[in-house]
Amino acid sequence: MTIPHARGPISEGLFRLLAGSPGDDPAAVGTLQDLAAAQLPLVDDIIDDGDMQLSLFCLYELHYGGLDGVTDRWEWNPGLIALRQLLEEPFEQALRDAARPYAGTDCAGADHAGPDQPDSAAGLDSDAVADLLFAIAAQEGGPGMSRHVAKRATLKQLREFLIHKSIYQLKEADPHTWAIPRLHGRAKAALVEIQADEYGGGRPDRMHSTLFARTMRGLGLDDRYGAYVDAVPPVALASVNVMSLFGLNRRLRGAVAGHLAIYEMTSSRPNQLYGNGFRRLGFGAAVTAYFDEHVEADAVHEQIAGRDLAGGLVESEPDLFPDVLFGATAVMAIDARLTQHIMGAWDDGESSLRAAIPAAA
Repeated sequence: MTIPHARGPISEGLFRLLAGSPGDDPAAVGTLQDLAAAQLPLVDDIIDDGDMQLSLFCLYELHYGGLDGVTDRWEWNPGLIALRQLLEEPFEQALRDAARPYAGTDCAGADHAGPDQPDSAAGLDSDAVADLLFAIAAQEGGPGMSRHVAKRATLKQLREFLIHKSIYQLKEADPHTWAIPRLHGRAKAALVEIQADEYGGGRPDRMHSTLFARTMRGLGLDDRYGAYVDAVPPVALASVNVMSLFGLNRRLRGAVAGHLAIYEMTSSRPNQLYGNGFRRLGFGAAVTAYFDEHVEADAVHEQIAGRDLAGGLVESEPDLFPDVLFGATAVMAIDARLTQHIMGAWDDGESSLRAAIPAAA
């Protein structure tokens, strides 16, 4: 991925550091850590802070495809790992605070309209875990993006919609794949089954990321991974960073399972509506194949993810039940914030992006 433009002092310092090699200036990483530590108390909302989210996004990217011109020796540099953990701690706490209303209590601990949840996993079988996750998935998270796309979205809005999704969809499945070696038994088998479909069942042309890239090209968009990082708001980066946070920290493997379960449970019907929206404006199968694929696949995946992945994990490791719920409710919270940002801009007749994009060819 091409290094994006900095959004503040931390990302600016990070990119300057990554331009060299780990041994060039041994004190530079410590200086950057000190800068981040000084900046964090000044941040009102880390989920909506562009500097923090972009810095985390690029630190995580070192573990994926890397950054253009940056040596791979930075990936496991102890100083950068420490910097990442410094940013992760308040980000995780903000996610827990944002997710709490979807778990049945608000941030002050008062009763909320969310589904009732047991205090522990004692006595819960995989079906009970899945039923609880389906109840969480059924909550209304905000304005209906899929309904708007199906019935009213303009071509310009459809292009913006794809740009927001591209930050994750062009590497779809990769963040959740980190969890495979961290699970065992029924949960591991379930995750591998889901991921095999995400990666096209052995056919590169059927990989979901490949299908999404074709959709982007159909609307005249750049399908290179990371091409639109500069254009999206911080919450769009946060929605991907939460997956990497869960996937790259073994202690949060329960959150990965809950996150993926909700992703699958809230996918099939919206993707049907998304496909209808593109068909409404005259686009054919080459553009809608990505959405049509998810209508069928995720109707199956939601059961596997809820009962065998998340439910099977809780049956084998009951102590992970709270983290499964955390992962599930974090999806609801972040997706609701991103949807509210996009829909709010559109309702005001404005672009939901930070920067203008060229008109479709």
